[in-house]
Amino acid sequence: MKNVEMAVEGNILIIKVDLTKDFGPSSSKKSIIIASTEGNVSVPDRQEKVGLNVYRTK
Repeated sequence: MKNVEMAVEGNILIIKVDLTKDFGPSSSKKSIIIASTEGNVSVPDRQEKVGLNVYRTK
């Protein structure tokens, strides 16, 4: 994962992303990648999965 932190408090999933970071352009060069799980990942200690991409357009 890039720039993504996940935690579970009770039954609430908390996702933290630092919006000041970037990891350069996407493969299409149309946006700037800020954070990504890089596919689907398991929620910590749970059966659920998350797929997340955060980006801004150029």
